[in-house]
Amino acid sequence: MMTPKENVMAILNRTSPDKYIDIMDAVVLLPDPAMLEGRIPQDGKEYKNAWGVTYQWMPGAPGAHPHVTPENAVIKDIEHWRDTFKAPAYEGLDWSMAKEVAASVDRNEKLVCVMFGGGLFEMSHHLMGMEQAFMNYMEYPDEMTELLEEVAKYKIGYIYEMAKQVQPDIIFYHDDWGSKQNVFLPPRIWRQLLKPIQTRIADAIHDCGMIYMHHADCICQPIVEDMVEIGIDIWQGVIAQNDIPEIQRITEGKLAMVGGIDGPAIDIANITEEQIRAEVRRAFDTYCPAGRFFPSIPNGICFREWNNKIFMDEKDKYGVEYAKAHPQTLPPYPFKVPTINPELLK
Repeated sequence: MMTPKENVMAILNRTSPDKYIDIMDAVVLLPDPAMLEGRIPQDGKEYKNAWGVTYQWMPGAPGAHPHVTPENAVIKDIEHWRDTFKAPAYEGLDWSMAKEVAASVDRNEKLVCVMFGGGLFEMSHHLMGMEQAFMNYMEYPDEMTELLEEVAKYKIGYIYEMAKQVQPDIIFYHDDWGSKQNVFLPPRIWRQLLKPIQTRIADAIHDCGMIYMHHADCICQPIVEDMVEIGIDIWQGVIAQNDIPEIQRITEGKLAMVGGIDGPAIDIANITEEQIRAEVRRAFDTYCPAGRFFPSIPNGICFREWNNKIFMDEKDKYGVEYAKAHPQTLPPYPFKVPTINPELLK
């Protein structure tokens, strides 16, 4: 019987696992001290985080969200962004809780993971508001590039700090690059401004001996070949509105993917048990034949308790059934776990 980690590595290497699983079932998320410092209560009130961004967590909402207005925006004038922007320090954080959790993990059984939110694009619109960010990307590309470079300095420095403190197996990097309809930025602009800087972030992750898993539960189809070129190892959050078989074809198996089950379609009232189970099986049957695919709901769960119980049951049962009925016949994909560059961790 394979361990959860062994199942993950079998899927990544396109060999036969005992069970097709959601990769998140095989990871242990460490408590990130920067994220813990930024927690706010679910009371609907406004709070500023270490970047100066105003957040709210409304009662009943699944999480906190930025609440950026013309009055509270950190950057009101992109031509003078240096006057109001300052990245927080990442030195001196309390890593004791993360180290304790990391020490408790049998790394032969599970993979240790740190969730790293607020990617380049997300941080840019958190600092100035979505509409203003869109305009600035189009009208002030030089200034936006300079800002992104400064955000990236923090990101890369913090990646090295994570490696020194707890050496995660995976960095779970968050940056939603689109909606359910399309990518947010024209691909030309995204390639010009974000791609080169994101590549350096990917290089830092790999230099630290970690797998780069990128969360984007949205349309990314127009830029998936770029995601491969950047060095993203795993795309987590692949929504069914992408043409996933076509993405598997054009990326030639180089981009492992997590998702494919249409969560919003089954997380509704007045749906039958069989309809939920059928959607789970559809994703397995449609996307797993190409290999390097982890079937899941992109955001992980159904929020309705009954729906989630049925979804989880079918995912677990059919994951075993599918693996037994469909041994891998495609050539293995020699996925290499990055090796640490020790000079960077001194």
